[in-house]
Amino acid sequence: MNTKKFFLSGIVGGIVYFFVGYLVYGKLMSDFFMKNAGTASGVNRNMDQYVWWSLVLGNLCMGFLLSFVFVKSGVKSAGTGLLTGAVLGLLSAGSYDFVSFATSNLSTVKGAVADVGVFALMSAVAGAFVGWVCGALSKRSGN
Repeated sequence: MNTKKFFLSGIVGGIVYFFVGYLVYGKLMSDFFMKNAGTASGVNRNMDQYVWWSLVLGNLCMGFLLSFVFVKSGVKSAGTGLLTGAVLGLLSAGSYDFVSFATSNLSTVKGAVADVGVFALMSAVAGAFVGWVCGALSKRSGN
C-alpha cells in the first residue's frame, strides 16, 4: 500500500468530514435533529462541552476509512471517490443508525433515516476530496 497516499488523503478526508459535519449537523440541520430526537434525555452535549480530541479523532477515522478503501481499490478521481464515498457513508450510517434506532431511544425513525442520508452526502463530499488527492498523488508518483 502507498502509505504516503493513505496518510495524506486520509487527513484530507478527516478535515473535510469535520468541516462539512459542522456545517450540516451544527448549522443547517441542527433544529431538525433536535426535533427528531428520541425520548432519551440529556444525550447531546452543548458545543462548549464537546470533547474536541474525540470529535477530531472520529472524523480522522472516517477519512482514513475512505482512504484505505480507495487506495486498496484504486480510486483515483473525484467522481469515483464521490460515488464510492456515498455508498460507504450510506452503508456505514445505515448500519449504525438502524441498529441504534432498534435498540435505543436516541432518535425517531425520521431522524435515523435523515441521518443516513446526511452522512451519505457528507461521505460523498469527503470521498470526492479523498479520490482527488489519491489521483493527484498517483499522477505525481506514476502509480
